[in-house]
Amino acid sequence: QVRLVESGGGLVQAGGSLTLSCVVSGRTFSTYAMGWFRQAPGKEREFVSAITRSGDSTTYADSVKGRFTISRDNAKGTVYLRMNSLKSEDTAVYYCAARVNYYPSTNSNDYNYWGQGTQVTVSS
Repeated sequence: QVRLVESGGGLVQAGGSLTLSCVVSGRTFSTYAMGWFRQAPGKEREFVSAITRSGDSTTYADSVKGRFTISRDNAKGTVYLRMNSLKSEDTAVYYCAARVNYYPSTNSNDYNYWGQGTQVTVSS
């Protein structure tokens, strides 16, 4: 059984920083490409960032490019999302997801496992 648990969400002022973590258990972590998605109330889930299972390549949505950084530690079975220069538009529930593939995807339908989500609220 594969389980994903996000943490690190909270309330932060605009311009501030926050780091999200996602711990994956149940399988060898390096088996999966990983992605981060977010969903605001009344909005569709949207792609944020993704990383290959080896961590040698990353992808970012245009809205977060230059501000967010995705990384992974395969020894710890954890993927991270470092968020800098946060804006009110970044307010959403953030989800990590795992895909049984060498390469990640920007499409949420391509992911096999999901975490429960962690709330990020940016105030100004």
